[in-house]
Amino acid sequence: MNNPWHNKISEQFFKKPFDQIDWHQCLAVDGSLLLVAFAAAILSYWVVRKLVFGAISKLVLKTESDWDDELLNSRLFKWLSLLMPAVIILIAAPHAIITHHDGVPIFSSFIQITAKISIVVLSFLAISSLLNILERIYSGFEVSRELPVKSFFQVIKIILVLAAIILIVSTLIGKSPVLIFSGLGAMTAIIMLIFKDSILGLVAGIQLSANRMVARGDWIEMPKFGADGEVLEVALTTVKIRNWDKTITTIPTYALISDSFKNWRGMANSGVRRIKRSVSLDMSSVAFLDEQSLDRLRKISLLKSYLTGKEEEIQTWNTQHADSANPINARSLTNIGTFRAYIREYLKNHPKISEKETLLVRQLQPSENGIPVEIYVFTTDNRWAYFEDIQSDIFDHFLSVLPEFGLRAFQAPSDHSFQSMTKSH
Repeated sequence: MNNPWHNKISEQFFKKPFDQIDWHQCLAVDGSLLLVAFAAAILSYWVVRKLVFGAISKLVLKTESDWDDELLNSRLFKWLSLLMPAVIILIAAPHAIITHHDGVPIFSSFIQITAKISIVVLSFLAISSLLNILERIYSGFEVSRELPVKSFFQVIKIILVLAAIILIVSTLIGKSPVLIFSGLGAMTAIIMLIFKDSILGLVAGIQLSANRMVARGDWIEMPKFGADGEVLEVALTTVKIRNWDKTITTIPTYALISDSFKNWRGMANSGVRRIKRSVSLDMSSVAFLDEQSLDRLRKISLLKSYLTGKEEEIQTWNTQHADSANPINARSLTNIGTFRAYIREYLKNHPKISEKETLLVRQLQPSENGIPVEIYVFTTDNRWAYFEDIQSDIFDHFLSVLPEFGLRAFQAPSDHSFQSMTKSH
């Protein structure tokens, strides 16, 4: 088999038709035409890379949008520029090299196989770059925090890798890829074993995204894995969490479905954060308020309204029900009850405590550690450092005013205090 180009070169250099020259002279003719094909491939690369994509790059730089800049930051243009020469070599190889050795077109087949494999690899790299561009563009939108798609892109890449491997193998063995695809059914068990984590991660990723259970930027706690921090990435097989001590914890994606975890997103979105903390009081310091104590407490502005109303209520009740012969049957104000009322009024007037959320001051079950008085309120600033400052300031104040009510905070005796008690006796 020959063509007019082979005959022209053969007659120009060897003064004979192509089918009458020696085998090594045929290779020289094939080589010459192959050089022309390579020159055309290089020219096509230059035209696509420098002219076409160069013009596209200038247009992208002139636009005001940011998403098209991802094209310039990726390798998509590079892979597409290399794809065109590979296609030209694939098309030109059968026409440029027609010399057979022992009836087998060795050189032509080798170049064609190489070109086909190059096209498959470059196509995969180009599609992978395009997926990376789409992922980066999507991550720039606020919705990406609640609906991460990285795991889905990773699944697509895995499928592309498998397809590329099958096409390369079919090219090398000279068989149709359909035969290889049909043979994968027998290997399903092995494939599922190899890609077990990926399959579980894919299912978990779909559930996490569909139910919006976790997203990039969320603060989650998972004590089982030592995770307490911000979610950096939700991928196909792993979730990366940057803990507050700046360490990185990696958790299997499916573990977020099979195990429990705490997500603080609701707190972050609400704009408030709960304080739930108690002060333990010494039970021996709890007592009724006498007139001297009441006179001192009436000077506290936050308690004036409470004391006035409570004293009238108690006086009315005692007039109707109290047994004058036994004062223990009468109602009286206590220092711990008045202290709880003071806490309630103090929190209601605090500028950093939410008026819309629950405000609760309660006495918990007494124990060997005293009587806990717990507050349950929400601050209007949920930033961690500011929240801790607000909480600390509130309890600093409560501990400081305890002596005004004749109360003492419970504290287990230290060696120093035990020695002081011993000396005093």
